[in-house]
Amino acid sequence: MPTIGLLIYDDVQALDVIGPIDVFAAANTLSRDERKPYQLLVISLGKEPVRCENGLILVPDTSIDSAPPLDTLLIAGGSGGRQLETDPRLLGWIRVRAVETRRIVSICTGLYILAATGLVQGRRVTTHWRYASDLHKRYPGMHMDADQLFVRDGKYYSSGGLTAGIDLALALVEEDLSAHAALAVARELVMYIKRPGNQAQFSAPLDAQTRGEGRMGEMIDWLLEHLHEDLGIDRLAERVAMSPRNFRRVFADAFGTTPADHVERLRLERACTLLVSGPLSIDRIATATGSCACHHRKLPSPKEPISTKYPRWATGHTGRPNTRSVRPFLLRTCSP
Repeated sequence: MPTIGLLIYDDVQALDVIGPIDVFAAANTLSRDERKPYQLLVISLGKEPVRCENGLILVPDTSIDSAPPLDTLLIAGGSGGRQLETDPRLLGWIRVRAVETRRIVSICTGLYILAATGLVQGRRVTTHWRYASDLHKRYPGMHMDADQLFVRDGKYYSSGGLTAGIDLALALVEEDLSAHAALAVARELVMYIKRPGNQAQFSAPLDAQTRGEGRMGEMIDWLLEHLHEDLGIDRLAERVAMSPRNFRRVFADAFGTTPADHVERLRLERACTLLVSGPLSIDRIATATGSCACHHRKLPSPKEPISTKYPRWATGHTGRPNTRSVRPFLLRTCSP
């Protein structure tokens, strides 16, 4: 039974611990085998209880001095971790464990600790978008992919901020067990969607909702409900009781882009979501997103292995649908 070790410390981010460990625990619960897929082990520098950033108290199972061999080591993030990147005892332990541990994983700002070991020098990594620039300055030898949910480079994995750790944990379950098992866990945890790693940390709707205020904020919610309809400039301007000329100016000031470009981005992201979610035809996806299909192809059955589920034309080199690869093949904004 593979042992998943999760490293915690004082002022760890609770969600970086609870989210991933609940994913593996759910995989155990849903398994039909008597021998569960994972043994879960919470590891700390000592054996004393650990206080999370939010005040939650966690009791470790063991310390780094007495931890058994691990299949996978997860390093949680948190403000306390940024104080441990100079701890020679911890960094030395991780370096030694990395020799025989199959996977080394940093969650969110756990990358501060992993980067300090030197193990990811010259490798692709990601972290919470807010700390990506600082980490890149401290450890310029890493190749930072700040807009990714999670990345893998050899045996080393890293995730973006907070909930991205759950997405990475699901990807590990998929890697270990199957796509079906990972989707079952996602359903058990009532996740909206199991997101692939090449999705941005900020979704287009969330980014827009963060920027929008008043009528512009309400416009984003309305757009998401009407992507399948004609969304010409006259209709959008009328929706917020503005002239088309004034609407273009106000929209650009609020969101830093044109209404047409923003609508296309929302449609592309919705198309990627539908591609990941199920075996819909391209025509049906185009209809649901208010766009015209350029190719008349069907997605394979969801029973196929995850590595071949999505057609090459829809994924580019990433193996997963994304707006960059879908745009030239799937979508063309419809004219009224």
